[in-house]
Amino acid sequence: VQLQASGGGLVQAGGSLRLSCAASGRAVSSSAMGWFRQAPGKEREFVAALNRYGTAFYEDTHKGRFTISRDNAKNTVYLQMNSLKPEDTAVYYCAATWTNSDTYTPNVPNGYDHWGQGTQVTVSS
Repeated sequence: VQLQASGGGLVQAGGSLRLSCAASGRAVSSSAMGWFRQAPGKEREFVAALNRYGTAFYEDTHKGRFTISRDNAKNTVYLQMNSLKPEDTAVYYCAATWTNSDTYTPNVPNGYDHWGQGTQVTVSS
């Protein structure tokens, strides 16, 4: 499985970005998919995840601002980020793990087997 993340960039506070994670080698619909982020000097932290059933889960501080979704036809998972804040600045990583469970939705890095290369998001104040 290979994951290619894209869509990062520089945006002003209050702006929006949509990150994409294109998968190859396995269908995103048969995987649990997640987004994590890592700021300089900090540990990688959970942002959002989507299970096979299509149920989304978010870290509490992102609820209402971020939306994870997938397009099975494009084999791609998205992270729509609105009302961005300077503290959202980080490298964002997508992750995948194959599972035969419709509800398995890891919110820790160890729950995922495959990672994309990361895309930088910078939010200016």
